[in-house]
Amino acid sequence: MIILKLIRESFLFALDALRQNKLRTFLSLTGVTIGIFTIIAVFSAVDTLKNNLQKSVNKLGSNSIYVQKWPWVGGNDFPWWKYMQWPDPKLREFDALQKRSQTALAISYEINIDNRIVKYKSNTVEGAQIDAASQDHDKTWNFDFEDGRYFTELESKSGSPVVVIGHDIATDLFPDGGAVGKELKIMGRKVNVIGVFKKEGKDMLGISSDKEILMPLNFAKNVIDVQSGNYGPQIVVRGKPGISDVEVESEVRGIMRSVRRLRPGVEDNFSLNKTTLLSNQLDIVFGILNKVGGFIGIFSILVGGFGIANIMFVSVKERTNIIGIQKSLGSKNYFILLQFLIESIVLCLMGGLIGLAMVYGATAAVKAATGLAVVLDIANIIRGISYSVIIGMLSGIIPAYFAARLDPVEAIRSN
Repeated sequence: MIILKLIRESFLFALDALRQNKLRTFLSLTGVTIGIFTIIAVFSAVDTLKNNLQKSVNKLGSNSIYVQKWPWVGGNDFPWWKYMQWPDPKLREFDALQKRSQTALAISYEINIDNRIVKYKSNTVEGAQIDAASQDHDKTWNFDFEDGRYFTELESKSGSPVVVIGHDIATDLFPDGGAVGKELKIMGRKVNVIGVFKKEGKDMLGISSDKEILMPLNFAKNVIDVQSGNYGPQIVVRGKPGISDVEVESEVRGIMRSVRRLRPGVEDNFSLNKTTLLSNQLDIVFGILNKVGGFIGIFSILVGGFGIANIMFVSVKERTNIIGIQKSLGSKNYFILLQFLIESIVLCLMGGLIGLAMVYGATAAVKAATGLAVVLDIANIIRGISYSVIIGMLSGIIPAYFAARLDPVEAIRSN
């Protein structure tokens, strides 16, 4: 009860200080408020960026291996001239992986043909991404249908003139609906729309099927050279459930080296990319951003802490008479010390709560303006409030110590 009473009295003293010295208190609390706002806002921004990037990475599949010419991750000494000489993945390698892999759930050969203008009567879509893939593309990638269906095995093998289109293309070309069953002209050939992908929205890596036109690989063979490096060919291998990406990668590497007849000790002339490479890079980058953001925030809140310390020294001076009376009536040193220490913590918490309210306001504004899902993690909120308490203790401990050490007689006689 004594502690609760002490906290109550300290809180009332803090409010009294706010009322009597509004401008001084406002200027001092501004530093703490900005510091807490900076800490929580920076950490939330980093978490939001990381969360959205990780969602994009997860679309690629956590158990998928991408056989490509170029690696996803490079460094300062990136040997691009070496990778330029490497061959692109070929159909014979795709066939070998299909026949020999024991760990793969599905394997697909995929190319990106071009970004084209697509028309239907008077309606036009610019920047349509035309892709071609083998039958198992629906097993190596995750997507849902708004309408229609995927290619049948017969359509894929025979190279039927059929396509699945993205939501944006369907909306722009067929505003009245009913895209399935319509006929488009792509690359000089007439094709039938058999399906529409569900709306995804563009992610941080630009991965989206909203403007995609997907056709069977064997249909594209009749129009272009699907093994040409101009179309960025890749082989995607998705592992079976329960089999790690390391096992899948090891098997794929062995089959690829065998098909390309690479002797032991000779370096691979292909890249095996997987999402963990990107995730690890993200962890490194965002680890650095967290440290930089934390440093900026702590520096800001320390500046605010000096302002709070200034308030507390002034408060001790203004209430020296009261301190002397309290001590003459039997108040112990620890009571005086805790009284001013709690007052300092309360002031810092006020600044912290104002900063937190500002973060909530900024979060709501960003979400309303951009539709971006902002991550305001409870851990960051607790971290910010904890920093407020710590700074309050550090700012108030010295003034509180001086107040507790005052001589009651001298304190009562002071003006």
